[in-house]
Amino acid sequence: MKEKYYNEAIIGNEKMVASFSYQGEMLRLFYPTRDYRQFIDTMQAGVKINDSALIYLHEDINNEYEQYYTENTNILNTKIKNTYFNLSILQTDFVSTSKNVIIKKYKLTNENSINLEVDFLLYSKLLSNNNNMVGSKIEKDTLLQYSHDYTYCIFSKLPILGYRLNHSEEEIKSGYLQDKDYIGMANDSAISYKIGNLKPGESKEFEIFIYINNNQEKYQMDEIIEDVEKIKNIDTTKEQKKVEKYWNNYVKEHDGLKVLSQKEEWQQKLIGTEEKNNQIDKITYEKYESIKKIYVRSILLFPLLSNTETGGISAAIEVDEERSKCGRYSYCWPRDAVFVTKALDILNMTDQTTKFYTNFCKKTQSKNGMWEQRFYTDGRLAPCWGYQIDETASIIYGIYEHYKMTKDKEFLKQVYPMCQKVPLGTFPFGISVTFGTSNKDNASTQESYDLWEMHEGVHLYSLSAIYAALKAMIAIKQELNETKGIEELEENTREIKDYCIKNFCDEQSKTLKRNNKDNIMDISLLGTIVPFSMLDAEQKEVKNTIEKINMTLRTYTGGYLRFQNDNYMGGNNPWPIATLWMALYNMKIGKKEEARNQVELITKTATKHGFLAEQIDNETMQSKWVIGLGWSHAMYIIALSCLFGCLFGDVS
Repeated sequence: MKEKYYNEAIIGNEKMVASFSYQGEMLRLFYPTRDYRQFIDTMQAGVKINDSALIYLHEDINNEYEQYYTENTNILNTKIKNTYFNLSILQTDFVSTSKNVIIKKYKLTNENSINLEVDFLLYSKLLSNNNNMVGSKIEKDTLLQYSHDYTYCIFSKLPILGYRLNHSEEEIKSGYLQDKDYIGMANDSAISYKIGNLKPGESKEFEIFIYINNNQEKYQMDEIIEDVEKIKNIDTTKEQKKVEKYWNNYVKEHDGLKVLSQKEEWQQKLIGTEEKNNQIDKITYEKYESIKKIYVRSILLFPLLSNTETGGISAAIEVDEERSKCGRYSYCWPRDAVFVTKALDILNMTDQTTKFYTNFCKKTQSKNGMWEQRFYTDGRLAPCWGYQIDETASIIYGIYEHYKMTKDKEFLKQVYPMCQKVPLGTFPFGISVTFGTSNKDNASTQESYDLWEMHEGVHLYSLSAIYAALKAMIAIKQELNETKGIEELEENTREIKDYCIKNFCDEQSKTLKRNNKDNIMDISLLGTIVPFSMLDAEQKEVKNTIEKINMTLRTYTGGYLRFQNDNYMGGNNPWPIATLWMALYNMKIGKKEEARNQVELITKTATKHGFLAEQIDNETMQSKWVIGLGWSHAMYIIALSCLFGCLFGDVS
């Protein structure tokens, strides 16, 4: 499988998600969930013009590219102009909101002064292994690439001109495809279509459909072809308008911060003045448009990461199936998802948050009451490498945060039995906490991984999460008039806090320590204040820690590292998560201008489409590594909510 680490654009519906390069190449296709199964190894399109060989649409030296989303939608448009032949192609990709079908529309325009004879070719290589052998078949102008579980169908309303089922990668380069067989054993195949003669100034349009059949429901080829023939009858122009309307309505429904509906007021607040002149108006417009782009893209991204059936939330669309650089990303981490659910609530996506806690968390809770590191969004356990206690604690904290937003007591009643099962582990201060019980006679020290999944030990962030979970459990009990055990919980919270102050403060520097093994500065130390509110922002140790964080983790660009000597993906790169975390702290202590600058910094580093990445290249200030990271977008929405809540006077 070739390396393709950057998903620069994403489209999808409730069951099907696809990612693309900036040149319009489809990189990945997931069905029936966000994280499983991924079908594509390589999918490339090209044209043969007059007597030329194949001209790849997505990687030719003579091609110029422009890509954009249809406003407020997940409809992707890629303009490709071949300057040698002066052929312009508008490629529009979207997923039907009513059928699990990708529609790829093409409009070819001859901008030359001579006639152009055009053939369109498509190469499709699927992921295949010993337990997932892929074969291919041509039937009724459809390329069927089938394995035991699924059949991947590529077709058009046009008849197939030629095809090659075996050894097609080399064969397609000539622009001619021919094969004597109708069925083959290879996992890569190619097909071609005749577009015909284009006169100067003339345009022609056609579409390619991609449909995936679940062979567990039906597997006979005749049945699959029946579905294909029905899909061919789709009026793609009407379908595109239908999809556009769906996403536009979706954005309007989830404008939780009223960024779009109160445009003028937001523009004034963005610069902190109501002074009116042309220069100020230009600044406010540019800032508003930049923020709006990320805001709208976040609204449109979250449903593409969420499993609507289970409530599971994928951290991102996968970037590294081969694990050549990382341990993969397309899984649901409970901790990450809790941050995302906070953003979902802000954006009026409370039903999805409710489903995460009532369905996904219930489904994935272990018999011992805890949650493992990560899961598939359908609730099955994903590959893990260690336990992280803050994952479990974060869920209890998140449950009460969601309740504070909805005031839905039925929700609390539904999740309360799940909360009662949660033991928050055995901790170094010698108390085994199982919400309401203390057993000091059977205590031992329990280490876990930190939230960055890199260091084993006893971590201040994890203990802060436990503190917040215990406080949340107290509040939940009070809301449900369950007084039993509250005194013990309150005692536990006091003991955790006292233990942290005693054991996680460096006596010489009077600064907080991230764990019991080193004195390395870590942005997660902010978790003691935001969001977990265990320590007071005015405490001397906290102020000293912030000063040291600013000296050690703030880069010359103003962005923040996760921790000192962070070498992940080359290191020395700020993270949106870390920078926005500092912005949240600054808002907490009333430093609105500093917070505004930090939010603005992240705004400037978004991709052309408004996606936020995992990291920022400190030299180019461009997005680096995982593009469209759910946690980054969640922190942006949370920070935006807090920042402009302060500016509007709604939040202290």
